[in-house]
Amino acid sequence: MRHAPIAIIALLTLAACGGGTSAVENEVLAAENAAGLDGDIVELPGGEGDGNAAPAEEPSAAAIATADGWVGQWRGVEGLNLDIARDDLPGHYRLTMQYTLDDSGSFDGTATDDGIAFTRPDGPQLLRATDGAATGLKYLDGKTDCLTVKDAEGYCRD
Repeated sequence: MRHAPIAIIALLTLAACGGGTSAVENEVLAAENAAGLDGDIVELPGGEGDGNAAPAEEPSAAAIATADGWVGQWRGVEGLNLDIARDDLPGHYRLTMQYTLDDSGSFDGTATDDGIAFTRPDGPQLLRATDGAATGLKYLDGKTDCLTVKDAEGYCRD
């Protein structure tokens, strides 16, 4: 047993010099391998990653035609508004909006069969065609040409 301390010192020296792998490093490597992170590019949930993920499916012609019909200005209540502009690629849009009394911004959107999908600080959203009643806003009730993001957030054309 007199040689055990020498073996421990040798292992610690190798680890300190980069000549070995620590137990913690081994556990991390094992966890990465088990998770499929052994050098392969992995797309993380929520679109996070290195930006080299597979391209999303291109919008259908019908989705583009519908969304193209929405290009222009839309009005909500209490100064809320939405402006939809075509982007360089077909089926891609720039949404500039005042979506709460305190929050505004411009967001990239993509036509889908259900509307225009986009992400803003409060998460992924879907802009879809509705009528005024479906917006959940009394002021817009009775209007027929509207777009709704979520309950109590809608925009209409007169």
